[in-house]
Amino acid sequence: MEQFEIHKIIDLPKIAGIDISITNVTVAMFAAAALVCAFFALSARRAIVPGRLQSVGEVFFEQIDDLAESIMGHGGRSYFPLVFTLFMFILTMNLLGMLIVLPTATSQLAVTATLAVLTIGIVIVVGLLKHGLKFFKLFAPSGVPLFILPLIVPIEIMSFFFRPLTLALRLFGNMIGGHIVLNVFGGFVISLAVVAMAGGLSTLGILGSGVALGGIIALIALEFLVALLQAFVFAVLACVYLNDVVNLDQH
Repeated sequence: MEQFEIHKIIDLPKIAGIDISITNVTVAMFAAAALVCAFFALSARRAIVPGRLQSVGEVFFEQIDDLAESIMGHGGRSYFPLVFTLFMFILTMNLLGMLIVLPTATSQLAVTATLAVLTIGIVIVVGLLKHGLKFFKLFAPSGVPLFILPLIVPIEIMSFFFRPLTLALRLFGNMIGGHIVLNVFGGFVISLAVVAMAGGLSTLGILGSGVALGGIIALIALEFLVALLQAFVFAVLACVYLNDVVNLDQH
């Protein structure tokens, strides 16, 4: 589990009891943010014939733009930059975690929880600024009989405030789980190869080691897919939660 440990790189003094030291996870997040900025600085160059970077950037842009509009409608287009930033930042952190040099920042619950709380916090602020006290209509769906409201309202409130928990745990669980499985299969490769060195029937261990190695290759391909899907799922849910307050009158 060493790859999930947090190590201080630059020790800084605490501010109001909060440790703001630069850790390996902090560096991974800075690297992800820098890579996203650099990627779009290069891919956003206007060219008659789009290059590879511009084509990839446009694909990401169009997919998330279509996603935001399909869920929130035309009125939700102003929140596209937030959703797109979340998607690209999470995707880059997930992909960087596939490298040996940097840790997977999204395998830290503190990181995923911060992103989730930030998202729900923005949803609340948008709802209050856009609708004022009518925002609380979100917890009383229209068409529900009055005698059921005392039961429905607490459930809706609990459901709303559980959203950051589910957002954080889904991303965290998928990223840490995938890396743990890779570690387990990697252990099988080494241990079975060592057993095979004893000779005799133990040499069959080399067959098991080869199977485990093939499993690792398949799992790595799956992990890249999961890295993309989890960023996309986070973006989808962010759009759904924003849609609840942007189109509150239809709730």
